[in-house]
Amino acid sequence: MKNIMLCGVGGQGLVMTSGIIAEVARLSGYDVKTNDVIGLSQRGGRVWASIRFGEKVYSPNIEEGSLDYLLALEPLEGYRYSKMLKEDGVILMNDKIIYPADVVFDKSTYPFDEIEKMKERYETYALDASHKGVELGNKMVANTIILGMLAGKLTFDTTKWLQVIRERVPEKAIKLNEEAFRFGYNFVNQ
Repeated sequence: MKNIMLCGVGGQGLVMTSGIIAEVARLSGYDVKTNDVIGLSQRGGRVWASIRFGEKVYSPNIEEGSLDYLLALEPLEGYRYSKMLKEDGVILMNDKIIYPADVVFDKSTYPFDEIEKMKERYETYALDASHKGVELGNKMVANTIILGMLAGKLTFDTTKWLQVIRERVPEKAIKLNEEAFRFGYNFVNQ
């Protein structure tokens, strides 16, 4: 059984990203269950999704301390959900900061120190995937970079990943998404 969680803020493409992971697991012969909370997405609020796959999965719910992979689409959200990780859990993170309103309006501070401690505690692969997306041609491929990072850690056939990506992204963006996926895959395997 593998447990994966994605977390971020509204508008980052979490639903599409979690759908790709679930479909790749299904095509790889696993029973898959998913769950997500996206209601706050319209206002840039926090959003999350869980994906569980294995021989037989009865619930999409992941218990605290049993998470294998945390895909943090934003560092603060990764920090908030890091308590879900196993001791040997892995964080795959987009380091691009999106400041919440309470930080913007000086009602709280961004927890830079806590995020750095989190990165030290867990096996962490972090990069500014949004900036790398811009370098590749479009910041919207940031999540595809993160998917490539996850693919580099899982044993699914990369052709399945690329097949599902081709099916889910607009035709004009397929080549760029394939390039982004390969970059993320290579990033964790260097």
